[in-house]
Amino acid sequence: MPGIAGVYVHNSFLIVVAIEQKYAGHARQAGMAVQGCSAAARNGRFVIVVDEDIDPSNMEEVIWAMTTRVDPATDIQTITGCWATPLDPRMPPELSANGPHVNSRAILYAVRPWEWRDKFPKVNRIDKDQRAAILAKYGAVLPFPKA
Repeated sequence: MPGIAGVYVHNSFLIVVAIEQKYAGHARQAGMAVQGCSAAARNGRFVIVVDEDIDPSNMEEVIWAMTTRVDPATDIQTITGCWATPLDPRMPPELSANGPHVNSRAILYAVRPWEWRDKFPKVNRIDKDQRAAILAKYGAVLPFPKA
């Protein structure tokens, strides 16, 4: 799939993929592809798709993308009846013991909306190198957050 900027498996239930959107539906295609890969096959309860400006390994950035780019009515997709494991802690005891071993999944599309991505508000932050230089120079004097 084109445009994959990064993937991070936080645990077997949460996977974040960063993409550089190339076409309409790209984010949804990426989210569904993650659900079909081996890392998400039996657990994969949550997949979060973010834009390439978000570091998928940094939960602070991922949460920021979720809170600023997800419209709950249109950007959260649920899928039911997915293959699961009886070891899923959220599986009801009767299903865990006897099956079927299925669960539901959620894909959150924390990306700029394709249709109006060019009109989406610009991100106002310095790059990582600038931040590191400021922390190196003033970190002992001013109370900057560590992240």
